[in-house]
Amino acid sequence: MKAIVVTDQAAGTAGMTLVERPEPPAAINDVIVEVHASGFVPTETEWPSTWTDRRDRDRTPSIPGHEMAGVVTALGYGTTGLSVGQRVFGLTDWHRDGTLAEYVAVEARNLAPLPGDVDFTVGASLPISGLTAWQGLFDHGRLRAGQSVLVHGAAGAVGSMVTQLAREFGAYVIGTGRAADRQKALDFGAQEFVDLGNDALEDVGGVDLVFDVIGGDIQRRSAGLIRAGGTLVTVVGPPEARPADGLAIDFVVEADRAQLGEVVQRVRDGRLRTNIGYIATLDDAVAALNPTERRKGKTIIRVRP
Repeated sequence: MKAIVVTDQAAGTAGMTLVERPEPPAAINDVIVEVHASGFVPTETEWPSTWTDRRDRDRTPSIPGHEMAGVVTALGYGTTGLSVGQRVFGLTDWHRDGTLAEYVAVEARNLAPLPGDVDFTVGASLPISGLTAWQGLFDHGRLRAGQSVLVHGAAGAVGSMVTQLAREFGAYVIGTGRAADRQKALDFGAQEFVDLGNDALEDVGGVDLVFDVIGGDIQRRSAGLIRAGGTLVTVVGPPEARPADGLAIDFVVEADRAQLGEVVQRVRDGRLRTNIGYIATLDDAVAALNPTERRKGKTIIRVRP
């Protein structure tokens, strides 16, 4: 099969190459999925799991990408809940070869059915962004109607999902980002926008929940805005700052079939819009994932026409 591999951590995405690799076997509780579309997070080359297995042994050349949509072609021993020929989407294991390939082996529990009226490219754009938003807001942030949420990177792949879900559940949303992202953040449902390059973040006043995808100085300043009993949720590692009278929680997104179902149902009925900015073929994936200019929205690799 054709696959994108990385071998040199120092080279990052620039070290990607398109090669021929053997098709993966199905282990116990696995399914083999014929990948139709794949997502990729630009920071993957910084994750230890891209380069080593759970015992910290080198596993290169490794296939990156952990979001996918496709069709089940084989079942491993003991696999239940899915069937050959079924359309699926989901999030693959961090420490195993990923989805920038024509086939991937993945635990069945990490996948959810993809309805026939949802395109594979849409399905591949949802797992990390949708689950990160859902888990950060509801599992970790304990969002309630009437609360205020400060969403950093509100026009990005994760931030746009956070904005839409928070609005649906009755929150007041303040988005942040670059000046050029203002209208996009407002279009996704932010009720206010803070240009981090020119506006004073502190003018926001107090908020109940901060959803942080930036870290550093922005995270530290944001912690000071959280009201008593509020929460700072971050996906960029252990918090560097904590609210004076609240919680600071960092988390790594996890596969969850029920939550994937919640997300895709909202896409189907129009409550949730995807944020796909660019679509490329697997043959063009190396160039697409090494853009020479900033791209808005998520890049999806269409593995099959």
